[in-house]
Amino acid sequence: MRSEKYVPLFETKRARGLVLFRSFAVTLFVGICLILFYRVSNIPRDGEEGRWVWIGLLGAELWFGFYWVLTQALRWNQVYRLTFKDRLSLRYEKDLPRVDIFVCTADPVIEPPIMVMNTVLSVMAYDYPPEKLAIYLSDDAGSDLTFYALLEASRFAKQWIPYCKKFNVQPRSPAAYFVSKSPTGDGGGQSQTMDFTAIKNLYQEMADRIETATMLGRIPEEVRLEHEGFSQWDSYSSKRDHDTILKILIDGKDPCSTDTDGSALPTLVYLAREKRPQHFHNFKAGAMNALIRVSSKISNGQIVLGLDCDMYSNDPLTVRDALCFFMDEEKSHDIAFVQFPQWFANVTKNDLYSSSLRVITNVEFHGTDGYGGPLYVGTGCFHRRDTLCGRELSQDSKIEWKKHNDHRRQQSVHELEEETKTLASCTYEQNTEWGNEMGLKYGCPVEDVITGLSIQCKGWKSAYFNPERKAFLGLAPTTLPQVLVQHKRWSEGDFQILLSKYSPAWYAHGRIRLGLQLGYCCYCFWACNCLATLYYSIVPSLFLLKGTSLFPQVSSPWFLPFAYVIFGKYIYSLVEFLWADGTVLGWWNDQRIWLYKRTSSYLFATIDTILKTLGFGETAFVITDKVADEDVSQRYEKEMMEFGATSPMFEILSTLAMLNLFCLAGAVKKAIMNESIDRLHETMPLQILLCGVLVLVNLPLYQGLLLRKDKGRMPCSVAVKSSLAALLVCTTFSFL
Repeated sequence: MRSEKYVPLFETKRARGLVLFRSFAVTLFVGICLILFYRVSNIPRDGEEGRWVWIGLLGAELWFGFYWVLTQALRWNQVYRLTFKDRLSLRYEKDLPRVDIFVCTADPVIEPPIMVMNTVLSVMAYDYPPEKLAIYLSDDAGSDLTFYALLEASRFAKQWIPYCKKFNVQPRSPAAYFVSKSPTGDGGGQSQTMDFTAIKNLYQEMADRIETATMLGRIPEEVRLEHEGFSQWDSYSSKRDHDTILKILIDGKDPCSTDTDGSALPTLVYLAREKRPQHFHNFKAGAMNALIRVSSKISNGQIVLGLDCDMYSNDPLTVRDALCFFMDEEKSHDIAFVQFPQWFANVTKNDLYSSSLRVITNVEFHGTDGYGGPLYVGTGCFHRRDTLCGRELSQDSKIEWKKHNDHRRQQSVHELEEETKTLASCTYEQNTEWGNEMGLKYGCPVEDVITGLSIQCKGWKSAYFNPERKAFLGLAPTTLPQVLVQHKRWSEGDFQILLSKYSPAWYAHGRIRLGLQLGYCCYCFWACNCLATLYYSIVPSLFLLKGTSLFPQVSSPWFLPFAYVIFGKYIYSLVEFLWADGTVLGWWNDQRIWLYKRTSSYLFATIDTILKTLGFGETAFVITDKVADEDVSQRYEKEMMEFGATSPMFEILSTLAMLNLFCLAGAVKKAIMNESIDRLHETMPLQILLCGVLVLVNLPLYQGLLLRKDKGRMPCSVAVKSSLAALLVCTTFSFL
C-alpha cells in the first residue's frame, strides 16, 4: 500500500557532535602514536637491564592502541531511530502481520516458573490484535512444573488481559505492575481500586499455587487428573531423555477461546522438544530452531520475537515500534531484524556490577547501526521469519503483507499437535541445513551473534531501536561470581567466533561495511585484552617497588603524550558514561568491573578457547541463576560486593590486588626511609598513579578480604593464598 505522497514509518538521524568527537579522536590517536614512538626509540640495547620488560610494555601498548582504534568504529557514525506508530495504524491496522513470540527457559530451579509466567503474561497482553499473536514457551527442562505454571497463567490471562486493556496498564508483567502501583496510584477512582484489589488477589493466589508446587516439586493430583496435557509425562524419564511434549493451551483460532470480556485470546503453546542422551541438543540454538519449525505449522507468523524467560515486556506498544521498521514502503525491504536494548529492572543506583552495559547500549550499538545495523544479542529481537530460515536478499525480498497474512488450517487441535511433534524430534535435523544455513547457527555459546552476522553477510541490514520507555526489562546478576562467569561465557563465545569460519575478520570481509566489521571484531577481541591488562597490572607496580622507572619523568617532553592520552581517554570515558544516564560512582564501578573481567573472565575464556580449539574441551552453555537469597539481595541493594565462594577467578583478582597494595606500600616506605619522596614523584609519577589507581579500585576487594564478617566476604582460604602469593612475588622480585 503506497500513497501518492510517501510518509515514512521511521526516521534515522545522525548523532550530534560527531565532528567534535572525531577531532578529539584524531588528537588522541596522535598521542598514542607518540607513545609508541617513544617506546620504540628508547628500547634498551642488548644486554641492558630491563630490555624485555620494555618490549613487553611496547607490546601491551601496541595492543591497547589497536583495540582503541577498534572501539572508535563503534562511535564514528552513530545514528538514532524514531518511529511513527500512528502512521502504521492508519495504513496497516487491518493488515498487521502475524507475530510469533518465543520465550525460552531451561531450568525451573534457577529460572523460577512464576518469573517465566510473568514474562509470558506481559507479551500476551500486548496492544496488538490477539488473533494475530502467538506465544510459545520452550521448556528445555521438560518440566511438568513449568507446564503447570503455564496452565495456571493461561487461566489468569483471561482476567489479566481485559484489565490491562481497560486501564492501559504499564508494565504488563503482573509482578512488576503490582510492585510499582498502589490501588489508588493511577487516580482511576473507586472502580479501578476495586478491580486492582481483585486482580491482585487473583494473581497472588495463582503465584501461591505455582510456588507451592515448585517448592514441593510435584503437581497436585487433582490437577493432573483434570488436564489431559499431563499425560504426556507418563513416558518421561528425565530432562535429557523424553519424547516431544507439545500442547496448545489456548487456540487463538477457536471462537470459544475468549477472555472474560468475550474478546479473543492469543494462541499459547507449550513445547519441550524431544531429548535423547545419544543426541546433542545444541542448547538454546536448538530450542529456537525447534520453535521456528513448530510455529510455522501452528501460526506461521511472518515476524518472530525471541525473549529470555526473565525479560518481560515493559511497553505494550513495542510490537508496533518494531513493525514500523518492517513495513515502511521505501526503506524496509532489506531489514532482517530489529534489535531492542537489553535493560534490567534490578540494577542498583550506581550499577554495582556494571550489568546494564550502559555504554554498549546507549553508545556503541548506535554506532553499529550507522554501518548497517547492530548485532543480534539473543533477546528482545524481532526477526523476519524468512531471513531466519536462510533467505538471501534479492529484488523480490519485499513482503506484500496483505498477500502473506492468511494462515488457515483444517485439522483439529489434537491432530495438529500430533502432526507437529515430529518437527521437534531429535532426528528431524539430520541431513538438513538446520543449524547451518537455516535457523540459528550451532557450535558456539553465543549463537545469536554468529546468526546475526551470517544474516547480514547475505546482504540484509538490521536496525537498533532504543526507545525512551524501555521495551524489555530482565534480571541482572547480583553476585560477582555470576557476573564473571557470564562475561567468561560471552567473551569465550565471541573469541570462538573470531577463530571460526564465520570470523568477522575474514568471513565478513567485503560482505558488510568496514565499520560494522570492525565493530564485530571489537567484541570478538574482548578475551584477548587479558594479557596486556595483566602485564600492565603487574610489571609497572613491581618495578615501582624496585625503584626502576618505566615511563618518562615529569621533566621530559615525552611525559606530555602519556599524560594527554591517559587523562583525555578517561575524562572522555566519564563524560560518555554520564551522557548515557550514568553516575560518577557508576562509572567508577564500571572501571572496576572492566579490570576484573579483563584479568579473570577474559583470561579463563582465552585459555578455554585455545584448549577447545586444540580438541581438549567441549562447548558448554551456562545458565545465569535468576534466584538470589534474601541476605544476598539485601547486600546487593546496599551495593556491597558479593564474593562468598571460592573461585580461581577470585584467587587471581585477590593476588593482583594484594600485590599492588604491597608494591605501593613498599615503594612509599623506601622513599620515606631514604627521604626521597619528592624524587619519587619526579621520576616515577605514572607508575605511582597506575599502582595507586589499582589500589583504590580494589577497595571493595580489600574489604572482602580483610574487614568484612558477613557471608558475602571473600573466603579465608582465598585471603591467605592471595596474600602469601603476592608477598612471595614482591619479596623475591625485590632481591633480584
